[in-house]
Amino acid sequence: MTLGAAISASFIFNVIIILFVVYWVGNQLYLYIQRRRVGKEITEEVFNKGMRKAQIVDLREPKDFDSGHILGARNLPYSQLTQQYTDLRADLPIYLYDQGRTLSTRAAIKLYRKGYRNLYWLKKGYQNWDGKTKSKKHV
Repeated sequence: MTLGAAISASFIFNVIIILFVVYWVGNQLYLYIQRRRVGKEITEEVFNKGMRKAQIVDLREPKDFDSGHILGARNLPYSQLTQQYTDLRADLPIYLYDQGRTLSTRAAIKLYRKGYRNLYWLKKGYQNWDGKTKSKKHV
């Protein structure tokens, strides 16, 4: 291998890495802007205060929902949201949560595009929830 070929291969590799980083940063910035536009991230305290007047939606898969979920939540897996979003009322606030917050913010963006406006998601997701929960006995 000549010196010119080694420099060229190294240059191409560096360009690919830089493009990947720029893409990732751009995607994160886009999601941040979208999140701020479509809804609001709320703390567990705010979630607890408003949950009696809202629709609480657990976006995790049924097996995760059955192993434990926030008391009063309904299961609407993110994978089925596109087909079942009409089960939600547009006139009531919608409180979303998943294990963290990634699916919640993506679901909020989808629902916003479908005309829903009162969208909120749990800041740290179910993994850090300290409130009341419910689970099925035989999971």
